This record gives sequence, C-alpha cells and structure tokens, in this order.
Amino acid sequence: MRFMPFLQRKTGKCSICGKEHVTISSNIGVCIDCLRNNSEKALPIALKAHYRFRENIGLPTEPPKPDNGKLCSYCGNMCRIPPNGIGFCGIISNINGLLSFRTRKWKEAVGLYYLDPHPTNCVAEKVCPANTSRGYPEYTSSKGIEYGYYNLAVFYGGCNFDCLFCQNYDHKIMATKTRPTMTADELYKASMNPRVTCICYFGGDPGPFAVHALYVSRKILKTAKEKGLIKRICWETNGYENPVIMKEMAKLSFESGGIVKIDFKAWTPEVYKALTGVDASKRVRENVKLVGKMFNERPEIPLLVVSILLVPGYVDVYEVSKIGEYVASINDKIPIVLLAFHPEHRLNDLPPTSRRHAEECLKELKKIGLKEIYIGNWWLLGNYY
Repeated sequence: MRFMPFLQRKTGKCSICGKEHVTISSNIGVCIDCLRNNSEKALPIALKAHYRFRENIGLPTEPPKPDNGKLCSYCGNMCRIPPNGIGFCGIISNINGLLSFRTRKWKEAVGLYYLDPHPTNCVAEKVCPANTSRGYPEYTSSKGIEYGYYNLAVFYGGCNFDCLFCQNYDHKIMATKTRPTMTADELYKASMNPRVTCICYFGGDPGPFAVHALYVSRKILKTAKEKGLIKRICWETNGYENPVIMKEMAKLSFESGGIVKIDFKAWTPEVYKALTGVDASKRVRENVKLVGKMFNERPEIPLLVVSILLVPGYVDVYEVSKIGEYVASINDKIPIVLLAFHPEHRLNDLPPTSRRHAEECLKELKKIGLKEIYIGNWWLLGNYY
C-alpha cells in the first residue's frame, strides 16, 4: 500500500506533440519521443526545470563560458569561471585568477561522513567483497558478509550534474552554503578505525572534490600497506571526470580491492541533457571504456560496475539496450545494476519504476549477452504503468 497514491496520479502532457501519459513529467514538459526526434524544440523546454531551481538557490544555470573566465578542466563541463565566480558544480571558484574550492583550502571539502555497517545498500552490493567474499583473504576480512565492520561513507556537497531526479539534492544547498565541511585529516583519522574496511565517496559527486578525495585516499592506502590493513577505496560517480582524474580514481580502487561505480544516466545525448542539465554522454562513455579496459587485470572483483536508473518514460528499454550494447562491446563481464526510480526532487510527478519496465530491460540486457545483471532496490517496483 506504500505507493498506492501513484496509482491515482494524473497523467502528464507533452507540450509539443500533445501525448498524455503517467510517464510524462509535467516538470520536464516533453515526452521522450520529442526529445529524440524533435530536440531543437523539446530540449529548451526541458531545460527550464533546471534553470528555475538553480536560479532560486544561486547556482549557474549552465556551465559558465565568459571570455575572461579561468578554465577548469576537472570535468567535461569545461567551465570558464569568471573572476570571483563559481563553476556549474558550485564548488570550484576563481579567486584572483586561481582555481580553488570555495572553502579556500584544497584539504577542506564541503560534505560529511558517517559509518555505515556492512551489509550496506551499496550499488555494487551484489559483487562487493564485503558481501560476497570475492577477493578473500587479500581484499576482505572474512568469508561471507563482513558483519561487525563498516563502510566509511563520504558524502560530498556538490555535483557537476543537475539531475532532476536526484535523491540527495540537498547537496546543492550544501554547496551554496559551503557547509558542513570536512578536512582530509578528519577523514584519514576516521578511516583508521580498525572496523572500517572500505571508504566510499559519493554525494553529490566526488568529481569536483577529486583533489581532496585522491589526497586522503593515497594517505589511507599508504598506511594500510604499511600495517597490513584492508581499506578498499570505492567511488559512486556520474563518470564525468577528466579522464586523467578518472584513471587515478580507478588505480586506487584497483590497488585496494575497491570498485568504481559509474551511473550511466542515458544514451541519447538530448535525453542525457534533459535529465542532468548537461550533455555528458560522450565523456561518460570515454570513462566507462577507460575503466572497463582495466577490468580483466583483477578478475576476482569487478573493478567497474555500471548502474542505470530506470526513470519512467525517459530511460526506457531503448536507452538501456544501447548502454548495454556499449558496455558489452568493452567487456561483457562488467556487471550492470538496474536501479528502480523513486519520485524525488523535480521529478516528483512521475511514478516509481514498474516491475514490467525493469523486467523488460533485464531481458534485453540478457539478450545482448552481458554476464552479470542485477536489479537493485527491487522493493520499489510495482504495477504503476
């Protein structure tokens, strides 16, 4: 009965073709067919939902590109940040011609951290050493689930995307207020808890905070190696990082028994931009390929896991199948996790993912030949459309 109200939800209407359906978001304003086939008209309408919210909280509506801006190459947005201005992520600023966190200290990031007991609801839980014994005894402390041990969950306040469906959208408020903050030393000390076996960076997204995360991770792994400790470094990211940064992130996960979890939002560039505010499709594909090429070097634990959020009406079987084909062309052993959508943020007018939607996507991925496919948070699925 938990999601019963969605069964009575009114249908949305596409402002271009006039189609009506429960899986058309009134906040986006257009259907997926118009985004794919009439993007010149459809995309500007969809982007309005991003602009309204970001203007209200003081974030740039688009990646800034003024002639007098300082180039930031941390991610695919390639912002040119104006003097005393901020990038699209809300975190990187131009202070007297130098790029810096808005905290003004590279070792102090916006965010918070906490201990999350194993087993935890991780995107990669089906293949994680903490839950499966994969990589035992080098990368996990016990056979079976690591009961009594913890993941140090590091939540960064800021992101280089503007996902309309973000479940942790308070990170945007954290970015604008630049609080709370955490130092690299605080994270290092917390990670040295003998019961912490993995450190997972998420948010928001770890991308804008790469300098901070990479610094503390290297320090953690240096100590872990000296003392024979298990400290897996994991990332939950949108995969939009500069490839040089992405490679460093993947190296740390590879060395420690951790996993890089890339959330592949969509395949069609226009759908990608309608959902996230930026067309990240090309850069994300590059980074999936970059990490995927390292996959066979550590076969006992998947280095890369690709997740796909099944947004009703927008991330359909076609989008999923094209992502699946691409991943399979790199390595058919890369696990894919299909995630059920729950109405959040600006897409609170859509229903949760229907069971039929998830099952059709699962069937399609199996047909492509991928070896490991999972449905995450299946308890959200229902008969909604």
